[in-house]
Amino acid sequence: MRKNFFFFIVFEGVEGTGKSYQIKKLYNKLKQNNFNPIKTREPGGSVSAEKIRNLIFSKSSNHFDKLTDFYLMCAARNEHVKKKLLTAKKNKKIVLCDRFEDSTYAYQVIGNKIDSNINNINQKYILQGLKPNLTIVLKSNFNSIFSRIKKRKKINKFDKLNINFYKKAQDAFIRRAQNKNNYVIFDSSKNTPELENLIFKHVIKKLK
Repeated sequence: MRKNFFFFIVFEGVEGTGKSYQIKKLYNKLKQNNFNPIKTREPGGSVSAEKIRNLIFSKSSNHFDKLTDFYLMCAARNEHVKKKLLTAKKNKKIVLCDRFEDSTYAYQVIGNKIDSNINNINQKYILQGLKPNLTIVLKSNFNSIFSRIKKRKKINKFDKLNINFYKKAQDAFIRRAQNKNNYVIFDSSKNTPELENLIFKHVIKKLK
């Protein structure tokens, strides 16, 4: 029988890089190999955080100031951490999360020019030392990104950002990941079985 332990895996990347798809594939592969992971997402992931997510993605949010958007993201993360992630840590779960703190940095600080000091102090108090054991950054060419976005049944305000915003955000994710042991970058321009297996093999190495 496998020994249970908390292991926090985050997928990061701009819209259209295939995060949700790869999380689903990894989740299924881990289940097939006798692991018992849970899936979650940001903004959202807990009942209260999902309510804040609904506000973030509502039509009225298009008129919010950028700082308001930032604090709504922080509020959702605080609920997610307190109600979902710390519980998962206590119960020694493997967690697969679609976005986390790096998305706030890439989108809010780099993309929307929120002061980095404001971000740092808020994340410090919200996270209380909680951090991913592994962050998987998916990068993609922009033809693939926009092709995937166009196929979506529902489009939100983050799907409508321009290519320059996505380029800045993608560069921010890559810079954060470079030369760090707890980060890995994969090119997801094509969602192939080979990519799924590469991600799975890297995660298994970390779990053993």
